[in-house]
Amino acid sequence: MATSATALALVAGSIAGAAPASAASPYERGPAPTSAILEASRGPFAVAQVTVPAQATFGGGVIYYPTDTSQGTFGAVAISPGFTARWSSLSWLGPRIASHGFVVIGIETLSTLDQPAARGRQLLAALDYLTASSSVRTRIDASRLAVAGHSMGGGGSLEAARTRPSLQAAVPLAPWHTTKSWSSVRVPTAIIGGESDTTAPPASHAIPFYTSLPAATEKSYLELNNAGHSFPNSVNTPTAKHTVSWLKRFVDDDTRYEQFLCPGPSGAAIDEYRSTCPLV
Repeated sequence: MATSATALALVAGSIAGAAPASAASPYERGPAPTSAILEASRGPFAVAQVTVPAQATFGGGVIYYPTDTSQGTFGAVAISPGFTARWSSLSWLGPRIASHGFVVIGIETLSTLDQPAARGRQLLAALDYLTASSSVRTRIDASRLAVAGHSMGGGGSLEAARTRPSLQAAVPLAPWHTTKSWSSVRVPTAIIGGESDTTAPPASHAIPFYTSLPAATEKSYLELNNAGHSFPNSVNTPTAKHTVSWLKRFVDDDTRYEQFLCPGPSGAAIDEYRSTCPLV
């Protein structure tokens, strides 16, 4: 069972007003998006957190969730760290995503040496825990779930997407995996790589992963200019902006975010962008 919730000092202020009555999707949460909102250190939802002790099927972690209960339930995302790493290596990303209207669990793995397949199983176990047993389960729409991860955790998110096609989105960050073909994945997948990554070079990891995803699967590939393998380990605004936009579009079916995905991000921080635009 989760420990009692503790309010984060990083509260961004509660959202003003409910989603518009004329919303194109019943899952729209929050105000109309802008670049300024997506690039800020926190989104429009105030966030609290609860610690999860180690479980039999994953190593516990931290849940971040919007405190607002006026807009209905939220989609949920499980995120895995990489090889030898703990959740603390990615912890900035949990409240950042949650503050845009998601329940996020940043997991600890059963072993820091777990390979991608094990991390994929644990991501799915964490989602099952979130929706069935966690103290925030009533805030979650169990039909709208996603996975993400860094390095071997990114490879784990691909494993999870292949295993559970009912997922709504996957976001591998600097993903590492010995398997290069993911042609059976049907989950909308946004891969983010670093141009200067020498641990999981895009040419032998992120790019072949992206190109192997079937044409019928919505997908994007964002490569960050001069970024190394550790780019997700500290605050990275292009990563957060693209991740939130992808989750909003495919977990919340919120077409207001397509403007940030098609034609896609640009600027000095971006080395390359590919996608299946237009999105359907």
